[in-house]
Amino acid sequence: AAMAYRAGAELMDLEFTQFHPTGMVWPPSVKGILVTEGVRGEGGVLLNNKNERFMFNYIPEKFAKETADTIEEAERWFQGDNDARRPPELLTRDVVAKAIMNEVKEGRGSDHGGVYLDIASRKPAEYIKKKLPSMYHQFKELAEVDITTDPMEVGPTLHYFMGGIRVDHDTQQTNVPGLFACGECAAGLHGANRLGGNSLSDLLVFGKLAGENTEKYCSSNELKSSSDSDIINIIRKNTDILNRESGTNPYLVHQSIQKIMDHHVGIVREEEELKEGIKKLAALKPDLDKMKASPASQYNPGWNLAIDLNNMIITCEAVAKSALIRQESRGGHTRIDFPEEREECTTYNTVIKMEEDGSMSVTKHPRTSPPEALTKIAYADLEELENAKT
Repeated sequence: AAMAYRAGAELMDLEFTQFHPTGMVWPPSVKGILVTEGVRGEGGVLLNNKNERFMFNYIPEKFAKETADTIEEAERWFQGDNDARRPPELLTRDVVAKAIMNEVKEGRGSDHGGVYLDIASRKPAEYIKKKLPSMYHQFKELAEVDITTDPMEVGPTLHYFMGGIRVDHDTQQTNVPGLFACGECAAGLHGANRLGGNSLSDLLVFGKLAGENTEKYCSSNELKSSSDSDIINIIRKNTDILNRESGTNPYLVHQSIQKIMDHHVGIVREEEELKEGIKKLAALKPDLDKMKASPASQYNPGWNLAIDLNNMIITCEAVAKSALIRQESRGGHTRIDFPEEREECTTYNTVIKMEEDGSMSVTKHPRTSPPEALTKIAYADLEELENAKT
């Protein structure tokens, strides 16, 4: 999305970010790698540093009727009792993620800033290896933790962007002629919160549309090449990172960006924190212009990271500015100073674009109703579906 933005494309709805509640938190080299919900589905429970199953304290009223409110009932559900309600560890991703972050903020987190996910004390070792082989090997190899004997340390990790590059969904073309986008980098399909499984459908349907319309565009337009000076400038900007005698460490810059986003633009947001985060991101930009990596051009992850950071800072700023302008809580966007959905906020999308002076602007772009013909088709399909059911 950031590369498209630098090419002049508009971005849309980047405030809607989906967090998965359980990602690895230690060691730093693997921070954020996903820990499957299957661990909790097989009986794993979330514990704070007081060994408390804290999720019983975070059951939202709208889910209360379908969620077990005692450990005894939750255990009966795990044992297959159809009359028992689901354990609170299996509440929706946003609820569990927010609960974990609150436990950490309240000082009840794990040693490395997460909470504990324990299946070791609940299931035999052979059962865990059979049902969760990938998780067993992942923690064994990457964290030197045996999940059949010890709890895992987990915390929320950014999982999916509902927003992205603004496209025309009939053709998947952006506002930049000849630039097409589909999949997670494109915006508009998933609203404020993606339903599980829909990312694959998105790729299949809109990937086909993008491919077909790209072919049509190429067949009817002359190919234009970039100027030599543009190409030379891009190469020089990236190779300067290798050729400097000294400079900022890209790994430390990356950690600074992570800290800013964690503290100011995380799962739960608030106006003053967002403004402070935007200021800190702006103050960090000069460090990106003087990053230094080891001079080897082969297998140089420091160089790769330094190049990536130029896109990362754009995405982070866009998320923060979009989150600031949307004064409500909806889907993957939560504001503690605006905890409810607001009807007025359904009338627009947030649109990010680069101005001529290189600055980033964010505007509320009015949403347009679907064409009447499409509306009629949709209702006709629903009516046909209902008739088929009866």
